Amino acid sequence: MQGLSEGVHFAKKAGLDVPTVFDVISKGAAQSWQMENRWETMNAGKFDYGFAVDWMRKDLAICLDQARELHAHLPVTALVDQFYSEVQKMGGNRWDTSSLVARLERD
Repeated sequence: MQGLSEGVHFAKKAGLDVPTVFDVISKGAAQSWQMENRWETMNAGKFDYGFAVDWMRKDLAICLDQARELHAHLPVTALVDQFYSEVQKMGGNRWDTSSLVARLERD
């Protein structure tokens, strides 16, 4: 989701036609369910379509706690958890997980 968020954000900042960008990249290895179903709502800043950030942070906490017990290193997972924490601080507790793009687009 973070990669997709960065793709949407980058395309917008670069002045690219976002639908064309996602039409092209969704044809290759980058294709995913999230890309197919969320890039448009992310581009529009609409985040009321899925799994809430509060729930994601709960699940990430379980995962990170278990990783600590196992001495497994999950630095990207921990970073994304921090990003979701920032979304919560923006008032996005009940936004869906695609709202990661909102933290990139805040001014």
